[in-house]
Amino acid sequence: MSHNIVVLGCGRVGSTIVKDFARLGDFKVLAADVSEQNLAALSDTGNVSTERVDLGRKDMIAGVVKGADLVIGALPGFLGFDALHTVIDEGINYCDISFMPEDFLQLDGIAKEQHVTAVVDCGAAPGLTNLVVGHVHAQLDHTERVDIYACGLPKVRLYPYEYKAPFSPADVIEEYTRPARLIEHGKIISKPALSDVEIIDFPDVGTLEAFNTDGLRSLLKTVKANHMKEKTLRYPGHSNLIKLLRDTGFFDRVPVDVDGVKVRPIDMTSQLLFPHWAFDEDEEEFTVVRVDVEGKKGGKHYRYTYELYDETDKETWTASMARATGYPAVIVGCLMLEGKISQKGVFPPELLVHQVPNMVDHMIEELNKRNVVLVSEVAELSYSL
Repeated sequence: MSHNIVVLGCGRVGSTIVKDFARLGDFKVLAADVSEQNLAALSDTGNVSTERVDLGRKDMIAGVVKGADLVIGALPGFLGFDALHTVIDEGINYCDISFMPEDFLQLDGIAKEQHVTAVVDCGAAPGLTNLVVGHVHAQLDHTERVDIYACGLPKVRLYPYEYKAPFSPADVIEEYTRPARLIEHGKIISKPALSDVEIIDFPDVGTLEAFNTDGLRSLLKTVKANHMKEKTLRYPGHSNLIKLLRDTGFFDRVPVDVDGVKVRPIDMTSQLLFPHWAFDEDEEEFTVVRVDVEGKKGGKHYRYTYELYDETDKETWTASMARATGYPAVIVGCLMLEGKISQKGVFPPELLVHQVPNMVDHMIEELNKRNVVLVSEVAELSYSL
């Protein structure tokens, strides 16, 4: 049976989602985006039609999703919440990867009233990270510690930023400015983004720095642990450079007067900075994700580690971050269409382990089919937690 899929947003990640659904063959995919360039890149893809839509307008979203069996959201975070709300109001199931600043769980009641299933934060981090944390937490008698690390970086380091944005640059700045919520000694606390820098060595990459960002999101409510943090990874030195910009005011949203003209610093910074953060067409990059969960089970202490390392697919020039972020949404979307995820409401990925038996095993198997490898190991700890 053929299903109608609508993908909202067709940038690097959204276009990867469109192509993966089209490759599966049982779907008719409508790609919706405001960018003619993004849509033109998909025009020759089989089973795909395109439509130019201003996805900042609720009425246009409502129009383009009519008749869909499933909608996938691949929008920048600042558009995510309104799109989620609109699709729920239309009574259509939704799977979303947008890094929206709002609390999407507040739409849970509306989704239940509309008999809608919506899975949100269904990318890499958040997304895969939530899924494995929920999986391990469900197995443990007590969860002591959760540490999450993630990044997408260019393979070649170029001064001064040594960074390029594998997804919406606006969402990257949001990571650098939004206070980071974490759990210490069982209590939710807040620290500035870019704080608590630590240096970590990764076998496939080398030395990276890690700093606090606000990536725990729903895990703060759904998983009880004594300590929990999420950190973003960059090449060493990046955080100091970004702190300089942030603390000087370049990311501020309050307008300043420049010769009688009111200008928001973040708008000027975006215009100047984003071109430097754009990947070249044939530029290689990589994605790293690591999740460590420690806790007690049967009186013993364990550490569960999940790791992902992926590089640009040089046959198709599909970015690793687009693959690691987009494919989980496709895999979850297929489960929704098959009726295996059918409970009504808004769900973060960590709660799917209670709906789908062997959810993590299924995700790992499907990612492997797409040459994205998530490996795991379990170690018994000799010290007491």
